[in-house]
Amino acid sequence: MRARSMVTVAVVALFGLAGVGAGPAVAAGGLLPHPGPDGLVWVEEMTGDGGVASGGAWDRLPTVLTVACEGGGSVAVTMDSQDVRVAEFAVDCPVGSAGVGSVTMDAGVVRSGSFTVGIDASHDSVRWALTVTQPE
Repeated sequence: MRARSMVTVAVVALFGLAGVGAGPAVAAGGLLPHPGPDGLVWVEEMTGDGGVASGGAWDRLPTVLTVACEGGGSVAVTMDSQDVRVAEFAVDCPVGSAGVGSVTMDAGVVRSGSFTVGIDASHDSVRWALTVTQPE
C-alpha cells in the first residue's frame, strides 16, 4: 500500500457538520457517489456554506474536484493548495435535480500535503456534496 493511500484522509476537518463517507453507496437522494479508492475526500451532503480541509494530496497525480448541488441558487467553489488558489468555479443548483461542476488539475497543480475546498452557497437551503479524487 502506498504511503499516500495511508494518509489520504488522515486529517479531515469539516467547516460545519458533514459526513465523510466510508461506504461505496450513495445514501437515498444522495448527490454524488462515494469516490472509491481514488478518493481523497467525500462530503456526502451539507447545506449552506461550508467546506473541507485535508492533508492527503499527492503532487504526482492529477486531481479532480467535483461539486453537485440542488435546491435553487448556486454555489461558488474554491480550492487552495498550500495557500495557493488552484481552482475556482460556480455551479448552478436547480430545484429538484442536481447541478454538477468539476475541474481536473494536472499533476503538480495540487501540491503534496494539505488543501482546502470552500463552498459559498447563495442561500442556506442549497444542498451540496463534493469529492476530491486523484485517479491513477
